[in-house]
Amino acid sequence: MILSNFFANKRLIVLLSSLIILIILMGVTLGERENATWPEKFVRDSMALGQGIFSQPAQSFSRFIDNIQHMYRVYEENRILKQNLDRLAQLSAEVKRLQSENDRLREMLGAKSTYKNYQLRFAEVIGRSPDRWNQVIVIDLGSKDGIKAGMAVVTAKGMIGRVQSASHFSSQVELLSDIERGNFLSAIIQAEQTVYGVIEGYDVKQNILIMRKIPLGAEIKQGETVITSGLGDPAIPPGIIIGEIVGISPSDYGLTQVAYIKPSADFYRLNEVYVVERYLPDSQHQGENAEGDKREQEAQAQ
Repeated sequence: MILSNFFANKRLIVLLSSLIILIILMGVTLGERENATWPEKFVRDSMALGQGIFSQPAQSFSRFIDNIQHMYRVYEENRILKQNLDRLAQLSAEVKRLQSENDRLREMLGAKSTYKNYQLRFAEVIGRSPDRWNQVIVIDLGSKDGIKAGMAVVTAKGMIGRVQSASHFSSQVELLSDIERGNFLSAIIQAEQTVYGVIEGYDVKQNILIMRKIPLGAEIKQGETVITSGLGDPAIPPGIIIGEIVGISPSDYGLTQVAYIKPSADFYRLNEVYVVERYLPDSQHQGENAEGDKREQEAQAQ
C-alpha cells in the first residue's frame, strides 16, 4: 500500500517537474535574446526543412496550374479572334460583292438613256457552259416573256449577241464572239460618210471582231464607232453600239477592206443584260411617252 502510494507520488513529482521545466523554458524563450536555444534552433530548422520540402512542389504545381489556365485563356482569345477575322473576311467579301452588283445595276439603269429608242427587257444570266464560255450564255427570260430567236442582247456598254433559241422559261444567247461567216451581222461604220459591211469573224487571242466587205475606196479611221445597221436581220434594230475600229487592212484579194473592231461590251463578265424587244423611232417614242404622261396625269387626277 505504501509502495503504491510512493510510485503514484513519484509520477506526480515527475509531472510537476516537467511542467516547471516547461514553464521555465517558455519564460526563457519569450524574452528578447540574441541567440536562440538549441531546442528552438532544432524546431526552427525542422520547420524550415519541412516548408522547403513541401513548398517547392506546391509552388511548382501552382505555377503549372496558372500556366495551363493562361494557355487556355490564350487559346480562347485566339479562337475568338480567328472567328472574328473569318466573319470580317466574309463581310468584306459580301460588301465587295454588293458594291460590284450595285455598280453594275447603276450602269444598267444608266443604259436606259442610251437605249431610249428601244424597248428593253431586263434579264439575268443564269448559265454559262465552261466548254462554250465564249459562245453561249443562258438568260432567265423565255417565250412566255415574249422573247424570240434573233433578238439583240445588249449591256450598258454595247451589243453582246442575239437570242439563238427561246424555251418557255429561259433562252440561249449566241455571243458575237461566236459569230461566223455563215451567220454574219450587218453593221455600219460611223465615218464621214456611212460605210456598210458585215461582221463575220472573231479573233479570240486579240479579242477583236472582224468586219469584211468594206468598199475599197471607203475612208475609215481608227477610233470610229461601229453600230448595227438594221439590215439583213429584221430582229436586230439599227443604232446599237458594237465597238470601235482598231485596225484596217486590205482583204485577201485586194477588192475590199477588212476592219478590226474592239467590242464595247465585255463578253467575259456578264451578269445582267437587256433583250431588245422593239425599236421605237423618235416619233413613235415621243408618242408613247406622251401617251404614258397622259395616263400618269389621269391617274394623278383620280
